[in-house]
This record gives sequence, C-alpha cells and structure tokens, in this order.
Amino acid sequence: MYFTYVLLSEKDGKHYTGYTKDLELRFDQHQRGEVQSTKNRRPFKLIYYEACINQTDAIKREKYLKTHYGKMFLKNRLRNWHNENN
Repeated sequence: MYFTYVLLSEKDGKHYTGYTKDLELRFDQHQRGEVQSTKNRRPFKLIYYEACINQTDAIKREKYLKTHYGKMFLKNRLRNWHNENN
C-alpha cells in the first residue's frame, strides 16, 4: 500500500501534499525536519490521507490534489474538520 497525504503547517497555515509507502515514518521525518521541502514549516498536523494500491496510483492522486480541482475537493472534504479546529 501507498499513501497520499496532506499536512497542515502549524507555522504558516499552508498545506503540504505528498505520498509515501510508510505514512507513520514519513510523518515523523517531516516533524523532525528531515524533509528538505518542509523543514522550515514545522510543526505539522496530518489532516488527510488516502490509501492506494500501488505507487502509480498514489503519484496520480498526489498530482490531482495539487491541482485547482484537487484543492477544491480537499476544501470540501475537510470542511467539517476546519470548522471544528478553528
């Protein structure tokens, strides 16, 4: 299994979208500052993830979630979470 995930930076309030085979390890790497693209945006909350059967599907899903329509999907999908956590 592969996972497509979305993190929320508690520092700047922006999202980071990625994919991984080991979600727990990857989240810990983000939190410890071991990921170059996010090390200055810590700490994070894991706010969304999806399981995919293979890496190809996870990459496609990651790319989709980074598009305008993907961001609209996430906004709608996470509407209740954002309302509860603001």
